[in-house]
Amino acid sequence: MERQDFTFESGGDRLIGNLFLPEQQPIAAIVTTGPLTSVKEQAPGAYARALAERGFAALAFDHRYFGKSDGQPRQFENPMAKVEDIRAAVSALQNDKRTQGLPVMAVGICAGGGYMAMAVGQEDRFRAFAGIAGVYSDSTATRQWLRERYDAEIKRARVAEHNWRKTGVAETIPAVAPNGGDVAMPLREAYEFYGTTRGAVPNYINAFAVQSRAYTLPFNALTAALAIKVPTFIAHSEKALTPDLAHRFYAAVAAPKEELWLKSSGQIDFYDDPKLIEPVSDAVARFFSTCL
Repeated sequence: MERQDFTFESGGDRLIGNLFLPEQQPIAAIVTTGPLTSVKEQAPGAYARALAERGFAALAFDHRYFGKSDGQPRQFENPMAKVEDIRAAVSALQNDKRTQGLPVMAVGICAGGGYMAMAVGQEDRFRAFAGIAGVYSDSTATRQWLRERYDAEIKRARVAEHNWRKTGVAETIPAVAPNGGDVAMPLREAYEFYGTTRGAVPNYINAFAVQSRAYTLPFNALTAALAIKVPTFIAHSEKALTPDLAHRFYAAVAAPKEELWLKSSGQIDFYDDPKLIEPVSDAVARFFSTCL
């Protein structure tokens, strides 16, 4: 397995990625996308590497506004912009001599499962889709969960975006903090990954643009299930995030599908624990191979 640089453009911004190549001729190309605020050296890179070891050319990249890629404001989580980035990655892989002519598969992890599902529903060049510990958000459920906080968060986000457009300065909050609070991901296990040496990498910034919530809170990934026409595989755990939404997403997919439910201690061990990454990657590789 070899890692090579892979650069392409989306929305006029330059995106930086790592292309993992197997020793032999790859059997297909894979686009990966990962959790909220993540960069290519974290969960997307872990699965790209594992799938390259199983014979695929796999791309992990920094989306616009994150990591080494361009785009303003920084740390801006915009689901539909990420969908556009994914589609741009497909074009780039199809035009690159290292991957030209290969069928293209889709892998999304955590929030990236929902983003990738949306991209697959819109993009007919994907041959198959795998969601790993995916968060398939339901905007109605999000509103019910937040209750009166929902409208307040949307208002705060819109004010932050207005101020950024006026001043060029984006309001940010931490992505994670040891005691939660005003952060993007209040789960303690999220801090134990992104806030410690376990998951933090030099390319990662522990910050989240407040204006992001005007885009993330209304995002509805469940509706994407109805548009998916390619074989779909999901791996999840009853102790990972939103297993109920994963069950609903899977039930709504009308295309050929398979699911794998594993035991985990939570969500985050899907990102870096070989005891999960290895069986999930084996299953995804086998599933994708049947779709060629």
